[in-house]
Amino acid sequence: MNITLRQLTYFKALAAARHFGRAAQMVHISQPALSVQIRELEATLGAPLVERHARDVVLTPFGRQALAQAERALFEVDRLVQMARWRGGLSGELRFGVIPTVAPYLLPQALAQMRAHDLSLDVKVIEGKTERLVAQLLDGTLDAAVMAMPIAAEGLEAVPLFEDRFLLAGSEARLAALGAQAESLRPRALEPTQLMLLEDGHCLTDQALEVCGHAAGQINTGASSLATLARLVEAGFGLTLMPEIAALSEQLSAPQMRLIRFAAPEPARQIALLRRHGSGASDWFENLASLLAQVGAGLTATCRAAV
Repeated sequence: MNITLRQLTYFKALAAARHFGRAAQMVHISQPALSVQIRELEATLGAPLVERHARDVVLTPFGRQALAQAERALFEVDRLVQMARWRGGLSGELRFGVIPTVAPYLLPQALAQMRAHDLSLDVKVIEGKTERLVAQLLDGTLDAAVMAMPIAAEGLEAVPLFEDRFLLAGSEARLAALGAQAESLRPRALEPTQLMLLEDGHCLTDQALEVCGHAAGQINTGASSLATLARLVEAGFGLTLMPEIAALSEQLSAPQMRLIRFAAPEPARQIALLRRHGSGASDWFENLASLLAQVGAGLTATCRAAV
């Protein structure tokens, strides 16, 4: 019996796409070539894996069992590859994801330190929202990702990096209008009509809604980036919650934006580094977490000294 990893990969793609043409596109081969590989796999196993219909394919009962085994085999092979890639620590190719509300602020210093640590490190960065990064971690597209906790997904392990507190950002007039309330300000005291947040899909928006105790429909959630929010609140259109890691950088671009701190205990988000459970030796992961924690702590400390 001669079953290849290529055949298992093609079978997994076919099961996901439920169509030979779409599956062929997913694995970047022609449809006839994929069909040949699936038929050869079926011949080797001695049973059909799929029912072929005009517009789709359906797994046979045997196909469902075979798919579970195929996915397990591919996962174990991927684990072996990752162990080999990282046997020397933080070296080789790093496929690294970062959420958009962290990436522009953490990456410049972090990437510089990674390259100083090992000039042979080939870093491939993907910036994406939490849902996308979680999916790419689980399917092996990414080795690790920086996200804000909590993450509601099984199969991942996380190492906390640093606490990123929220500041209140707005124009001088908007913040002055808070009067004496500003001295003991809590997020839940803010009027929802004053607040502006990022568009749906950003975990920062969900966290801001939670700490402010408001529902999504009560607040203007439409900006695509913290840079856009900073310029809007600088112009007096409202107030927003600005994470420390971004605050000073965005203030340079929006110099009329003012920042104040909330009363203790200050609202915050926890930034963490995540990877798949069982993805090989952990030295590289621990080294990377240590490096990112150092950079993040430095950025937040600088902000706390300034605001």
